Amino acid sequence: MGYAMQNTNQVKLRNHSESEDNTQSQKHHTKTTLVSRNITVNDKRTSVRLEPEMWNALRDIAKREGCSIHDICSLIALRKNENTSLTAAIRVFLMLYFRAASTEEGHIRAGHGNFSKMLNRARLKDTPVQRFKNHVQAGVQNMNGYNREAAQEQRTH
Repeated sequence: MGYAMQNTNQVKLRNHSESEDNTQSQKHHTKTTLVSRNITVNDKRTSVRLEPEMWNALRDIAKREGCSIHDICSLIALRKNENTSLTAAIRVFLMLYFRAASTEEGHIRAGHGNFSKMLNRARLKDTPVQRFKNHVQAGVQNMNGYNREAAQEQRTH
């Protein structure tokens, strides 16, 4: 009986260590959405990891500005706060670049300005997020009704 218990414990230990090994290998094989690229920043090669959409935006800006991604990243590196990572500074630059180019007309063409429409564009399924969407839409409808009532009340006083 002691032998059977010992084997059972060994099996448990072996299974436990195998699951640890599987967890470790899964950590190393987890697919990331970040893309790592080598760039030259102020004559020094470095590696930057960004989402594919960020790389596309950098490429678009470089084309529009008539320069290279390296030139843009060098400028960002020169202007960034020393406590900010280059990757974070690039993301902020991209947001500010496109934000500066946005206009009210562009927002209207894109359908911005209505959170309910934004939720619909998100094409959410029956998930906790969908329940959030339903909750928000009900709140927006209630808020719209409240605003009308408040406006009517102000007109009568």
